[in-house]
Amino acid sequence: MKAALQAFPRVMGIVNVNDDSFSGDGTLDVEHALRQASQMVQDGADIIDVGAESARTNRGAIEIEEEIARLLPFIDSFETVCAEVKPRDELQMWPPLLSVNTWRPEIVEAVLKTGSVDLINDIGGMVEDSNARLCFEFGASLLIMHTVGQPKVAHLEQRYDDIWESLEGFFDDRIARANKIGLSEDHIVLDPGIDFAKQSEDNLRIFSSLERLQQYGLPVLLPISRKTVIGDVLGIENPRERDAGTVACLVRGLAGGANIFRVHNVKAAADCVRVIAAIRNEPVHSQS
Repeated sequence: MKAALQAFPRVMGIVNVNDDSFSGDGTLDVEHALRQASQMVQDGADIIDVGAESARTNRGAIEIEEEIARLLPFIDSFETVCAEVKPRDELQMWPPLLSVNTWRPEIVEAVLKTGSVDLINDIGGMVEDSNARLCFEFGASLLIMHTVGQPKVAHLEQRYDDIWESLEGFFDDRIARANKIGLSEDHIVLDPGIDFAKQSEDNLRIFSSLERLQQYGLPVLLPISRKTVIGDVLGIENPRERDAGTVACLVRGLAGGANIFRVHNVKAAADCVRVIAAIRNEPVHSQS
């Protein structure tokens, strides 16, 4: 997977099978969610990231059984949906990968048992090793996101003497633990965790020095879509009005070596990466 993710900038489309997405685009209608995914794939999404529980910290966690019940019908139909459409162009990863955004081991195990999930997008920060062990057992890849504390808990007062010292210490530890479990570099993706347990100034420092993550030689996912830091900089309260700022973050991410960009507006992101690739006249490597 590593080679495919690093061959060309990858766009990850966000699908929320819930009714409390911060961006207001969630749905509990699985057929509607699948139509959203289909359109994103046609627009150029290389990966679809489906989640059933909002990461918003002003909401409690939903029941494990409810999250599984929301996810499985989508996962079961995803391959069929992709088979009904054609790739946007030769640059798109095909077939697109399926990622599941979750953090509780019971849910990770349930979705991996389907055999249809390529990546676990774990917002839990690998506090313990269960999800890494499950990914190794089922041959899936694991996204390791920098954060502190537990998911679904606000960390509004979190402060860092040096955000990069925290990031590098965190990833040094988590990568070593994942490797010890058996996950190779082909099955690990890093995420600096924009807006998770961070203040706006922390996020901006991450963007400004993003190249530092290249020391690990692993694919880097940048979750840029409609983030609070964009709203803070531009004074825009409505997340849906932050797409221009999202594209600005994408351009900076490309310059900093990021490989995957998690977005709501797939068409804008896919257009952006293709224009920049053309400007750079970059050769395209293997897409599979």
